Amino acid sequence: MASNLTKKQRKTRNRIAVALGIFVLLEIASHLGAFDGPYGLWIEFACFLVPYLIAGYDVLAKAWHGIVHRQPFDENLLMSIATIGAFALVFFPEAEPHMAEGAAVMLFYQVGELFESYAVGKTRKSIAAMMDIAPDYANITGPDGTLEQVDPYDIKPGDEIVIKPGERVPLDGVVVSGKSQLDTSALTGESVPCVVEEGVEVVSGCINMTGLITVRVSRPFGESTVSRILELVENASEKKARTENFITRFARYYTPIVVGLALLIAVVSPLAFGSNWSDSVRSALIFLVVSCPCALVISVPLSFFGGIGAASRAGILVKGSSYLETLASTEAIAFDKTGTLTNGTFNVVAVHAEENVDPDLLLSYAAHAEAYSDHPIAVSVKAKYSGTIDAEQIAEVQELSGQGVSAQVKQHTVLVGNDKLMAAQGIPFHSCRLVGTILHVAVDGEYVGHIVIADVLKDDAAQAIRGLHEAGVKKAVMLTGDREEVAQAVAKDLGIDEVYAQLMPQDKVSKVEELLEATSERGKLAFVGDGINDAPVLMRADIGIAMGGMGSDAAIEAADVVLMDDKPSNIALAIRIARKTMRIVWQNIIFAIGVKVIIMILALPFIGIATMWLAVFGDVGVACLAILNAMRALRIAK
Repeated sequence: MASNLTKKQRKTRNRIAVALGIFVLLEIASHLGAFDGPYGLWIEFACFLVPYLIAGYDVLAKAWHGIVHRQPFDENLLMSIATIGAFALVFFPEAEPHMAEGAAVMLFYQVGELFESYAVGKTRKSIAAMMDIAPDYANITGPDGTLEQVDPYDIKPGDEIVIKPGERVPLDGVVVSGKSQLDTSALTGESVPCVVEEGVEVVSGCINMTGLITVRVSRPFGESTVSRILELVENASEKKARTENFITRFARYYTPIVVGLALLIAVVSPLAFGSNWSDSVRSALIFLVVSCPCALVISVPLSFFGGIGAASRAGILVKGSSYLETLASTEAIAFDKTGTLTNGTFNVVAVHAEENVDPDLLLSYAAHAEAYSDHPIAVSVKAKYSGTIDAEQIAEVQELSGQGVSAQVKQHTVLVGNDKLMAAQGIPFHSCRLVGTILHVAVDGEYVGHIVIADVLKDDAAQAIRGLHEAGVKKAVMLTGDREEVAQAVAKDLGIDEVYAQLMPQDKVSKVEELLEATSERGKLAFVGDGINDAPVLMRADIGIAMGGMGSDAAIEAADVVLMDDKPSNIALAIRIARKTMRIVWQNIIFAIGVKVIIMILALPFIGIATMWLAVFGDVGVACLAILNAMRALRIAK
């Protein structure tokens, strides 16, 4: 622990060690009778004052500072009144002296504070280490051919940077030369390296492991993946959970109430019930020590901070503790389909040619007709075609809105499109038993067959739905703009409970409104999406979850939770982390308040069982146990 302490913490530790050494020697001397005699009580008073002031002078100074600035009610005031009062009992002739206990309370309070400071620092360092992904420099090739290190902010889109093995990728871009493996664990939590080569996109924050690569930058550093991640994590603490806000308000009103109650115990009890003055004052002092709200004020925010850190380690960015709290109450979850449950990339899965028609010839006509289109479906057709597209053989290309394309290919009129196109042209066509997008092809008005194109399900999509049901999510819903039969087939494969297809963006918002009304009073609705058209729905749901790898900037900005690895199966993990965090939060609240209330009751004059040592446990001991429990939120169950 010593090597991990800050300079300030080491100074505090040394001060406590000196005070504790003196305190132990004085306790031994007291038991050996060194303070017997006519002036022994005052000698003992003066001696125990030394370790008390060495250990607690800063607490007394903070309490005085609070009084002077009219903000007195905090734990420093409670501790100052309680310990000064313990020493002051020496002025009551009939009272039992408590100098040793007063010094001990201050000593162990400082030990607890040091431990709290260390625990909070360790948690912050753990998260900082996880998020230490910001690059210090970028390599560019200088005029003489040597590599120069420049600030990533100085690199513009279109510039080429060189990334050597062992270096962090400084900006987002596309590999233009070289081949290597990238460690993406800091971003996605994925331990298996990914292979990158010419034409492959890379994102900032990853570590280049094996080979030298040259990357053409696609966006400035301020808009890069690493900048977005750091901004999300830095802003997370600003969005506090309801529970965290409650504890903050609780502590604000709790302290003055406790001081008032202690005053009542000290004054009213002797006057109203005839209690002994010294016993009443002693009870009030114990009451003040045990009532210190450190356990709650430190452990609750630390629990949320740990939960956010654990999620970050798994590649799940939660933008604030309020969203972690909402995520824990998720009852229903709605998914977009394309890019969320599917890869968002279309592939040709079948070519069905008419009798006496060569399938390769059918694919050739379709690829030539779609040659000038950048639509994902057209791209998939061209990717499937193994031949070379001859641009000189293509003429009179015409996009037919909502239907397809018409073109002159090798002096033949070629139509490629959907059912509507064939019906509009009066060309008989065949339906297909396969699920997917059907591209019909006709040449010179004669039907020659069709091509089946489908979006491939993500590898972990079925596991994601299964994991959500196992985590207690009652209903999984899919909202998509795709055709009904495609949506139903995907839902059946994945085990989704409800499907709503052929929805426009505004229809999705309306459907989310209906789903929100159907959830229980305490239940929450989450929506998962990746596209620009999903941004309104992400904002309308109780909690929005966006795909961070291939998701649009608008979706990531609108979402409350971002999955950096685009794996929907991590949603169940996020919910488990959120629920574990909330369990820890409520364990700490119930434990801390419960123990303190019991000791407060035992400290009342007419009961009088509680001692100052028990009060020390009720404050420092409970705080340390609560903080240890809070640190469990950092760990992720395998």
